[in-house]
Amino acid sequence: MRIVVLPGDGIGPEISAAAVEVLGLVNRDLGLGLEFETHEIGLVRLKTGGTTFPAAVLERCRAADGLLLGPVSHSDYPGRAEGGINVSAELRIALDLYVNIRPSRSRDGLAHYGRTPMDLVIVRENTEGFYADRNMHLGSGEFMPTPDLALSVRKITAAGSRRIAAAAFELAGSRRRKVTAVHKRNVLKVSEGLFLREVRKLAREHPDVAYEEQLIDSTAALLVRDARRFDVIVTTNMFGDILSDEAAELSGSLGLAGSINAGDAHCMAQAQHGSAPDIAGRDLANPVSLVLSAAMLLDWMGRRRDDRRFARAADTIDRSVDALLKDPATRTADLGGKLGTKAFTAAALGGVAGMVEALEDTKPANTTEAVEALFEVLARHVGRVKSKKGSKLRGRPGRSRQPKNPACSGEPPDSPDEAK
Repeated sequence: MRIVVLPGDGIGPEISAAAVEVLGLVNRDLGLGLEFETHEIGLVRLKTGGTTFPAAVLERCRAADGLLLGPVSHSDYPGRAEGGINVSAELRIALDLYVNIRPSRSRDGLAHYGRTPMDLVIVRENTEGFYADRNMHLGSGEFMPTPDLALSVRKITAAGSRRIAAAAFELAGSRRRKVTAVHKRNVLKVSEGLFLREVRKLAREHPDVAYEEQLIDSTAALLVRDARRFDVIVTTNMFGDILSDEAAELSGSLGLAGSINAGDAHCMAQAQHGSAPDIAGRDLANPVSLVLSAAMLLDWMGRRRDDRRFARAADTIDRSVDALLKDPATRTADLGGKLGTKAFTAAALGGVAGMVEALEDTKPANTTEAVEALFEVLARHVGRVKSKKGSKLRGRPGRSRQPKNPACSGEPPDSPDEAK
């Protein structure tokens, strides 16, 4: 199996190298059979090849089993006609990576900035919304009819809303069984009404999952005041982008936020943060976000192939990172520690190697016990337990009693104009 690595701009090459080192270790020790193929993109490729993202590299991405994308400085790219292609947006559309899964959770020993701890996942629609570079078949969703008038088009489809809702409910069914749909229906009555219509349909199909709706305004406040109330949040593109950054920072740091962009056939690991050109090349970057994203990618790859070694590798990476973050002596400078990128990577490699060795020494005695032990891992990314065959997302079942799904007690409105 082949993972295409696109290092990106700024700190991208440094943290991509760290993630690949960690992946390489679990690949070797757990026999995952991975191969890595690296291609230059971004500003470096623009200088040498006239484009930030050559068509040939896109084709290599299509053929890959997984992708690892470093941060890109797309705000510094020229226009598309001059070779400036936003690699992240291009891949999301070209490979139909419609679901962006962004977990945020508080960690033992590490300060969080909300009033309560959190353990939630934001499921963000990834291909529609207000994002002008990905919501049109041809051209841009943002334009100026006159020099003094700028317009933006928002695209919401029933199909796009339904499939992102399906991903959210499937995920919630294996976590704590609660979905919160975040919207701005009180102002954007038609487009948000359409989104809610489709989410409510999925809620009726999942009576075992509690369902609620929250305005984007109140959700932003509740993440600060009472984040523990949330399990899975499903929302449209821009709202998901903003809320996931807020949640990540409140949980400890945006630098700790793993993320994958997934579709039915492809998956791309990508850090939530930017390219930080001011610290590029100075051994100061925190690689945790991309390392955890890489672990999420392994989890996705394992589910597609029903290969439990990948889930084991992902959990090993996740637990070793948790152990490093718990100790101030093994944190990077942005978290109050003293380790640089290379030193933290070395510590992570040591932690992963030690954990793999410990797992080898404590293997369950039989196959049934092995399966149960494997899928008892915490739902640190999107969760990992056995689920029905063909499931795209799996997670840890909720253990607490959940409130009744109000969408199942009656018939919610089916038209945008009737939605509450």
